[in-house]
Amino acid sequence: MSRWWCEHAVLPDGPQSGITIDATDGRITAIAPDPSPPRDAVRLAGVTIPGLANTHSHAFHRALRSRTQAGSGSFWTWRDVMYEAAGRLDPDNYRRLARAVFAEMVTAGHTVVGEFHYVHHQPDGTPYDDANAMGAALLEAAGEAGLRITLLDTLYLHGGLDADGYRPVSDAQRRYADAGAEAWVDRVAGLAAGPGQAIGAAIHSVRAVDPAAAAVVARWADAAQAPVHAHVSEQPAENDACLAHHGRTPMALLGGVGALGPRFSAIHATHLEPGDIDLLAATGASVGLCPTTERDLGDGIGPSVDLGATGVGMHLGSDSHAVIDHFVEARAVELHERLRAEQRGLHSAAALLTMATRNGHGALGWPDAGALAVGMRADLVTVRLDSQRTAGTPDDAVIEAVVFAATAADVTDVVVDGRAVVADGRHLTLDVPGELDAAIKELFA
Repeated sequence: MSRWWCEHAVLPDGPQSGITIDATDGRITAIAPDPSPPRDAVRLAGVTIPGLANTHSHAFHRALRSRTQAGSGSFWTWRDVMYEAAGRLDPDNYRRLARAVFAEMVTAGHTVVGEFHYVHHQPDGTPYDDANAMGAALLEAAGEAGLRITLLDTLYLHGGLDADGYRPVSDAQRRYADAGAEAWVDRVAGLAAGPGQAIGAAIHSVRAVDPAAAAVVARWADAAQAPVHAHVSEQPAENDACLAHHGRTPMALLGGVGALGPRFSAIHATHLEPGDIDLLAATGASVGLCPTTERDLGDGIGPSVDLGATGVGMHLGSDSHAVIDHFVEARAVELHERLRAEQRGLHSAAALLTMATRNGHGALGWPDAGALAVGMRADLVTVRLDSQRTAGTPDDAVIEAVVFAATAADVTDVVVDGRAVVADGRHLTLDVPGELDAAIKELFA
C-alpha cells in the first residue's frame, strides 16, 4: 500500500484541506480527512489535483519550438517546416525525442497522452520491416517516460482537397500514407499495447481521408470500442474545400459516415457552423481544444462558450507543443473568450480543470482516471502554493490558483498509477532538459 498526505486536495465535491489518500496496486482505496500527516505518508505540500490528460499531441512538433517564430506566415507555411522535421525521423531518433517530450509532459503534470500518430513509414513511403516500427517507438518512449498513452494511429491517404477532389500525396507526405483504409486496418492489427497503453484511431482530416475511408476507421473503432479522433475545421480553407467538393461541412461529412459518437473527439473545431455544434451535442461527441497552438498558428478561437451551452464536453491538448502546460491551456480557453465577448467568467475554474483532467482521460479511453476518488487510478499531481505565482492563495481559492495563476513550473510531485515519477519538480529517472537538448540537436544535425 502507498499513502500520501495532501495539504489540500481537489476532490469530486470540491477542495478540502488535510487529506490522506491510500492506494493499492495503482488504485485509490481510501480517502480520509486527517489534520496532520501520518508517519507513513508521503507529505504533499500545496494542492493535489488529479492527473492532467494531454489529449492531442504530435510529439515530434516539439522540435519546432522557437524554430518557426521568425518572419510571418500562416498554418500552411508553418506546415512546410513541420514536413522538414518529419522527414528526418526514424524509429531510433523518434523514440529518443518522444521519450524526452513525454517526460516534459510528466513534469508538467500530465499522466496520460493521446499521441495523434501519422509518421508511419520510411520517407519514400516504403514500410519499415516492422510496419509499426514508428508506433512501437512511441509506445516504448511513453513507458520510459512514465506516463500512460493512447496511441491514436492515424489514417492519411490524400495530399489535400479542393473543389475538383482529392490530390495525391506529395513527396513530403508519402511516409504518412498507407496503401488504403483496409491496409491501415491490417497494419493496426499488428500494434501491441502493454500495461498503461491503449490503441485508438484517428482520421487525419477530411483533407487527407475521403468519406469511404473514414467510414472504415469508424467501423474499426466501433468494433474495438476505441477512441477515434480527427482534426476538424481547423482552418476556414478546410471548410471551404469540403463544402465545394462534398457540399457539406467536415463535421457533417464525418457524421454521415458514422464517425460521431461518445468515443469521437473533434480536434480544434475552431471554425464550426451552428449545425455542427448541434450534431456534436446530439451524438455525444466531444471537442479537443488546443488554445496555445491555435493562437501560435493564428488559426482562430474555438467556440467554447457555444459548445458548453449545448452540453458538448471539451478537453485539452498541447498539439504542436508551443508550450507544454495545461494550466496555460485551461486558462487560455477562458481568456480567449473574454477577449471576444468582452466579458469575464464564461468558464469557471472548476470547469476548466475538469476539461484538463476528467474529460481528457475519458476522451482517451481511460474513464477510470482523472478524479481523486476511491476506485480510480492513483494519479496525483501536486502544485505548490508558495511560488511567486501562487503565494498568498486563500484556502477557498486553490482551484482558481491552479487554473489562473500556476504554471507547469509549479508542479512538484507527480504520481502515475500509484508510482512516483516526479518529485521536488524533477523527473526521477530522466534528465529532461538534457534529453530534449540532445534529441532535438540530433534531429537537426
